[in-house]
Amino acid sequence: MIIWICSYPKSGNTWLRSFLTALIFDKNLNINKLSYISQYPKKKHFKNILENMSNLKEVSKKWIRSQEIINSDNKIKFLKTHNMLCNIDKNYFTNSQNTLGAIYIVRDPRNVITSLKNHYLFETYDETLKFMFDENKYLGSKYGTKSDLVPTVIGSWRTNYNSWKIMKKNFLIIKYESLISEPEKEFKKVSDHVSKLLDIKFEYKKIKDAIDASSFDKMQEMEKNYGFVESPIDNKTGNKLKFFNLGPKNIWEKYLSDEIRFKIEDSFKLEMKELDYL
Repeated sequence: MIIWICSYPKSGNTWLRSFLTALIFDKNLNINKLSYISQYPKKKHFKNILENMSNLKEVSKKWIRSQEIINSDNKIKFLKTHNMLCNIDKNYFTNSQNTLGAIYIVRDPRNVITSLKNHYLFETYDETLKFMFDENKYLGSKYGTKSDLVPTVIGSWRTNYNSWKIMKKNFLIIKYESLISEPEKEFKKVSDHVSKLLDIKFEYKKIKDAIDASSFDKMQEMEKNYGFVESPIDNKTGNKLKFFNLGPKNIWEKYLSDEIRFKIEDSFKLEMKELDYL
């Protein structure tokens, strides 16, 4: 069955995935070998069951079938996704027969916007706001996608978060900001959650080592020295841009105008209050 590592884009999903990789699969973490927790949905998941992989409605019809195939070996696996926990024409993204649990990482949208702007090469914050506010946004045709991806329904920052938080069974929400301010406490929550799902125990030293191995500074250094396969590409120059750009240094007070901040806070007021961002 699947344990989802889910989030709105640029919310810390890769950081969480790196921690889990170091904790469970390989203590000698390599950012270019994060395939232990691969991304869903990809074309390989729909091989031989879907012809038109560019049509979102057609893809949605095969979400469950593709996951049944993934789970056919009766093993527990982790999958990363930015997809909403949604349904399209009553075709549900997943179900209890395929999902064991999930960890959702959420980040203050006032910090998400700067990371989005950098990653998707938007020229202005207003353009990025349009992306973040789009309730029907999906990736797969224009913004930063690779050829092996199929349409992924991300919605707005709000709809993505709200779609997953209703999940009741084996669900954990982690705040990106808490991982920064209290890493040992918060990553212990993650390890305890995974420990319960996998029925294994992690020693304190193993958790601490995984936290150290997946620190932002170390990930940034690895990207600098070896590159990162998931780094965005500048379509004008063909050069790779930084994936690990600002991280904890992305403090919205330094980058956002009052106008942009107020628009975000007004649009996402309920959710931001719920998460103690306001």
